[in-house]
Amino acid sequence: MRLFSYWRSSAAYRVRIALNLKSLTADYVPVHLLRGGGEHLRPDYRAINPQGLVPVLEDGPTVIGQSLAIIEYLEEVHPQPPLLPSDPAERARVRGFAHYIASEIHPLNNLRVLRYLKRELNLSDERRDEWYRHWIAQGLAALEAGLGPDHADDFCFGGQPTLADICLVPQMANARRYDCDLGPYPTLRRIDETCRALPAFADAAPERQPDAE
Repeated sequence: MRLFSYWRSSAAYRVRIALNLKSLTADYVPVHLLRGGGEHLRPDYRAINPQGLVPVLEDGPTVIGQSLAIIEYLEEVHPQPPLLPSDPAERARVRGFAHYIASEIHPLNNLRVLRYLKRELNLSDERRDEWYRHWIAQGLAALEAGLGPDHADDFCFGGQPTLADICLVPQMANARRYDCDLGPYPTLRRIDETCRALPAFADAAPERQPDAE
């Protein structure tokens, strides 16, 4: 397998965690999102992924984009250890949590959006970061409320990491990077700390990647 990744991409971060949790190895292919106008926009990379995004997983002839699709593929091809509960209702809850991050929070704050705000709409760095923190706060508040004040599990759903935790940790890393106030989210902070203490999460962290700057 080959994983086309960028060290700071939270979507690629998710896939790295999933690979580690399943003890799978993929050759790391760095794709710099800033250098030379963005290596993800070059024709050779577009030939691999017409969306021009990272991550992409190559598994033999199979080429998959979009982080959650990649993780679901890994779950089906390498089902142990499971990243989704066996109960259908619990699986839906985990997926709902993960998709809220991947589909509602992250798209408002990814690199393309932040660059557009600055370059096309002429927002100052301060106003751009204000935008970022507003949507992060709204999203994390909803996740915190969804888990509830009496949440006692070590992870988002149960006693082992799931797809929900795989999505939460990169989003929390983004929040820290932009100095978001995480004080109002004690449950999310506790789960994030528990996850990051595990080697599978720690080894997937941006600063540990070969292309980290």
